Amino acid sequence: MEQRTLGRTGRAVGVVGLGAWQLGADWGSVGEQDAMAVLETAVKNGVTFIDTADAYGDGRSETLCGRLLAERPDAGVFVATKMGRRVEQTPENYSRQNFLAWNDRSRRNLGVDTLDLVQLHCPPTPVYSTDAVFDALDEMVDAGRMRGYGVSVETCEEALTAISRPRVATVQIILNCFRLKPLDRVLPAARAAGVGIIARVPLASGLLSGRYDENTTFAADDHRTFNRHGEAFDVGETFAGVPFGWAWRRPGSCASWCPQAPPWLSSPCAGSWTSPA
Repeated sequence: MEQRTLGRTGRAVGVVGLGAWQLGADWGSVGEQDAMAVLETAVKNGVTFIDTADAYGDGRSETLCGRLLAERPDAGVFVATKMGRRVEQTPENYSRQNFLAWNDRSRRNLGVDTLDLVQLHCPPTPVYSTDAVFDALDEMVDAGRMRGYGVSVETCEEALTAISRPRVATVQIILNCFRLKPLDRVLPAARAAGVGIIARVPLASGLLSGRYDENTTFAADDHRTFNRHGEAFDVGETFAGVPFGWAWRRPGSCASWCPQAPPWLSSPCAGSWTSPA
């Protein structure tokens, strides 16, 4: 597995990581034995970077990742977790007091004293411009609660605002062949600042995996069923915002290839996805 330094964390991690949302919730039922088998298989194949969050299964994903850390202490696994999506999404909830409580819970779930990386989990946009938020995060790093912090974002503008902060280590942003704006807008700024980029939704919720076709159905508790149009959370989180039926249509003109396509979506023959993000 090729290794790269993950931004200002200073840690070298494998270029292919494992997203652990699937082990917590919203991807159908995943039993504990199967979840641990996924983690073990990833490590055996050279994966050293795992991305999880306190909201995935309300802590279940973190707990399973913590079990892996306990069982494979010499595997060199770096776990990035996230915080903030277990409360109402108002800027006021992104406070020092809440950060400390969320941090304590994640450390218990993962069974560690110091978290490798904690990311704000797609918070309301004003949070990225709130000095008190980053002062609190700096304090937590200095106290040894976590080695570094980053942000998970929905838009390029949020990413660029975060990159301007001197101690933001990483930015996690949707990046795949449908969502290419970050290549021009975010990655050069991140490189210049020494900030690591974590590509999320890289396979567009499996749409780019080659495993599904127009007849594929998903379980009722899978977000690919209940959030196809953003009913439960941001539309860009499911299939990168691409209408599921579009993927099986023959490429045509921007105006005619899919009657359900939003007006800001470029033609597939153009090789780009130009969402508002």
